[in-house]
Amino acid sequence: MTFLIDAVYFITTAVFILGLKQMSSPVTAHRGIVWAGIAMVIATLVTFGAQDISLDIASINLQLMLLAIIIGSGIAYFSAKRVAMTDMPQMIAMYNGMGGGAAAAIAAVELVKLSSATQSDVVTHDATMQVLAVLGAVIGSVSFSGSAIAFAKLQGIMKKTLRLPLHQLINIVLFIGVLVTGYLVATGQPVSFNLVIIFFILAIILGVMLTLPIGGADMPVVISLFNALTGLAVAFEGFVLNNAAMIVAGTVVGSAGTLLTQLMAKAMNRPISNVLFSSFGSGGGTAVEEDIEGSMKEIQAMDAAIMMAYAQKVIIVPGYGMAVAQAQHKLKELEDLLEARGVEVKYAIHPVAGRMPGHMNVLLAEAGVDYDRIFDLEEINPEFPTADVALVIGANDVVNPVARTNPDSPIYGMPILNADKAQNVIVIKRGKGAGFSGIENHLFYADNTRMLYGDGQKAVSELIAGVKTL
Repeated sequence: MTFLIDAVYFITTAVFILGLKQMSSPVTAHRGIVWAGIAMVIATLVTFGAQDISLDIASINLQLMLLAIIIGSGIAYFSAKRVAMTDMPQMIAMYNGMGGGAAAAIAAVELVKLSSATQSDVVTHDATMQVLAVLGAVIGSVSFSGSAIAFAKLQGIMKKTLRLPLHQLINIVLFIGVLVTGYLVATGQPVSFNLVIIFFILAIILGVMLTLPIGGADMPVVISLFNALTGLAVAFEGFVLNNAAMIVAGTVVGSAGTLLTQLMAKAMNRPISNVLFSSFGSGGGTAVEEDIEGSMKEIQAMDAAIMMAYAQKVIIVPGYGMAVAQAQHKLKELEDLLEARGVEVKYAIHPVAGRMPGHMNVLLAEAGVDYDRIFDLEEINPEFPTADVALVIGANDVVNPVARTNPDSPIYGMPILNADKAQNVIVIKRGKGAGFSGIENHLFYADNTRMLYGDGQKAVSELIAGVKTL
């Protein structure tokens, strides 16, 4: 039986990895998700054949497990079916947290078992597994509580960032406390139950305190980081349970999350330590005072429509504001109208556009935009100088030219979309406020920029109406 279970684990692991590989392309991503999902379902079912799980239907443990699977699957299915695409980042944050919390719960059960073990059990237990359980516990706890705060911020439950007096000093004290109690729990023979409780409380508080001061501009990086931590915690607990599927799945998720975190941090030109220990992006949209030459120049929808209708190339730059306004379908309609007039239309996506990596790509794909019209930063930037119009909708910091020109700016060095180099720039924006980073955008004051104020969907609808009249 053990050989059969291990063989199935090996096969499902291979399918899981192949599924992740399929997700690297929008064309095959759906197929990859289905493959990986089926593999995980099979691995879960096979686990019930393990020797330490009683298949007696009268077993209370089996009944509780089945009940948990049914309830959890039901909640996940209906919430995933109903969630709006604009709310997907906070849903991912919540699921990351649940994965970390599950890993921490596994560790808690194992450590509590050791705290109540007899002396003979203590002598024969594997000390390495005890250490791994503690490592998975602290990582999973931090991921769980940190993801909960990230969810609250993205959902709008927590409106502002919070930085306490001596915040970093408090974090250092908490970190030392986690290290000390973790060491005592990992080396204790027998393990102290009270120390286990204190250890988990400190780890959970540490996750909260690390995430509280982090602002909205850093949320894509934070989500990726907690994803990596969750995978790592699951891998550690896989070793504790001697479960090959958990080890491989956790390792793959952890490594993928780590790479994605590094890519996101690179896209913002900020080290991960700066993300965790700085309050950049916590301004809540309050503009940083800067000396700016020029003024914002408003344009009417009809004039903007004429400019785009008679252009040869239009590059559309969507941001999270576009997602909030749910304007992606209107953008697709505008694209079709312009293409019918012989205008070349392309979309430019910044790596951290929105609040989650790939968020804009999914929204545009949902509206039916062809994959070959969507370009990342490196591909599209050389084309801006040849574009007659750059239409910026809901994007702010990712098109701010001070990232190239002002060494004193907090975003200096961050790769941006060179929208300012287009012949004309039209910015659709609700008002005159700054972006998530709280930095005023110099693009809005440029000589070649015109501001089209209003809700994104309404503004694009007016552009569509204008083009239709020509």
